[in-house]
Amino acid sequence: MNEYRTHNCGEIRKNDVGKKIKIAGWVQTVRDLGGLVFADIRDQYGITQAVTSGTGELVEIVSHIPVESTVSIEGVVRLRSEETINEKMPTGEVEVVIETIQILGKRTKNLPFEVNADAEVREDLRLQYRFLDLRNEKLKNNILLRAKVIQFLREQMIKRGFTEVQTPILTSSSPEGARDYLVPSRVHPGRFYALPQAPQQFKQLLMVSGIDRYFQIAPCFRDEDARADRAPGEFYQLDMEMAFATQEDVFEVMEKVMYDTFNTFSEKKVAEYPFPRITYKDAMLKYGSDKPDLRNPLIIQDVTEIFQNVEFNAFKNKTVRVICTPDISDQPRKFFDDMVDYATSECGAKGLAWLKVHEDFSLQGPIAKFIDEKHTEELIKKTGLKPNQAIFFIADEERVATNIAGEVRKELGKRLNLIDESMFKFCWIIDFPMYELSDEGKIEFSHNPFSMPQGGMEALETMEPLDILAYQYDIVCNGIELSSGAVRNHDPELMIKAFDIAGYSKDVIEEKFSALFNAFQFGAPPHAGIAPGVDRMLMLLTDESNIRGVIAFPMNSKAQDLLMGSPGRVTDEQLRDVHIKLDVKK
Repeated sequence: MNEYRTHNCGEIRKNDVGKKIKIAGWVQTVRDLGGLVFADIRDQYGITQAVTSGTGELVEIVSHIPVESTVSIEGVVRLRSEETINEKMPTGEVEVVIETIQILGKRTKNLPFEVNADAEVREDLRLQYRFLDLRNEKLKNNILLRAKVIQFLREQMIKRGFTEVQTPILTSSSPEGARDYLVPSRVHPGRFYALPQAPQQFKQLLMVSGIDRYFQIAPCFRDEDARADRAPGEFYQLDMEMAFATQEDVFEVMEKVMYDTFNTFSEKKVAEYPFPRITYKDAMLKYGSDKPDLRNPLIIQDVTEIFQNVEFNAFKNKTVRVICTPDISDQPRKFFDDMVDYATSECGAKGLAWLKVHEDFSLQGPIAKFIDEKHTEELIKKTGLKPNQAIFFIADEERVATNIAGEVRKELGKRLNLIDESMFKFCWIIDFPMYELSDEGKIEFSHNPFSMPQGGMEALETMEPLDILAYQYDIVCNGIELSSGAVRNHDPELMIKAFDIAGYSKDVIEEKFSALFNAFQFGAPPHAGIAPGVDRMLMLLTDESNIRGVIAFPMNSKAQDLLMGSPGRVTDEQLRDVHIKLDVKK
């Protein structure tokens, strides 16, 4: 028998009445009612109420135990009186009458904040005392759910014939993507390892080696700034790759895994697969984003052609995008003014024009006088406007108009309560451009340099680079990008040509990607993959607004671990071991 407990604090029920048991956990609350002392004992599994009464030593001990101390209690289970039953707790019908109590770990310091309280606590304090914060039921449940989701994902992949392979954590630096975390070598002076931004090259090498279906719950390391949906430093992803596979093969596997996972671990409805496929071009036009939230029914439309020759300066020679609302007749003028303020102050728009549609299809609003009857008819025909609807106009150069329209669409969806919070809607964004122009006007890869161009060598040799599409795809859920993926370019000659267009010579490929380039010359299969982010999946499943809420020991927004004190200073001797001399002002 376990020395400290026979039962956990979440499993005791009516059928245990009369049994002598032991429980162990943290003292959550102590209530001294004058000779009758109640203590709630909490562990990972739940809470059990313990009680003692009288005037003896036992009452004195229990009434003075500091909350959040750990104890082991032995006693007899009894039914609570009818008026004291707590229906909110699974153990709420019973309590343990204390016979002996052992204090296992006494709290001797003041608590920096109240555990399990709803009061707002500074995040830096919560992170500094993360071990206390993890006692909070909501955060603890998030971490327990994380474990279950990861186990479920692993089972799903194994069931579908995937083999789990661990790839190296110490690897070589890559010139693509985010900044690397570098690790100096002790035995090779002046040389560095890098922590992997992703197992990208290793999993492709596994395809060349003959592993048919690979997966891994992979740690990834990127020296990037934090965002609400991006942890600085490290994150985890469900990394997978398939040999002899196309884009559709990846979609078939991943749609089932995502659907089953979200359907298993959330009470929300999950839209059925196959998930909608939306081209990158259509996504940017209709939603103003390559990660659209399909729960929002609003669609952006392009009406540039209608206003091409209009004399209204705000629209003249501009890209003009519009968003038509549903019936908005109950909204006051302040609603429209607030949307204008949002667009100008939060989105950087020069303005936000709007019009209301009356029963007779006449238009009312600040710019109504600038739109004649002919243009009004064309606008109604193009957009399908109906009485009592409103239309918002965004006019600017194309890239700016696209981005602002996307932000206005999202905000209108929120303010008009159009977003269905009770469901998950997935989609695939496909047909990304292979190349894009940098701010300096240089051709560069837009997404993943190792992706297969659509049309192969013929496209690379005959098409304008900015017109070439790639077999690249993103999976998006409720406006959050879960992952990017691609059909890989496994042909060395294609790779040389693709990199040449982006300004990289063959020598650069052989130097920076030598293992992959060399391996592809020994018979590489066509292969494709993807890697959905586990942390972002957990954010969606738990309705957390910040990714730190689903990570046990996260860094803060400045990439600091306040609990462990990292990054920290090291000794001169440690630096000498790895042949490094610091050039940092003290």
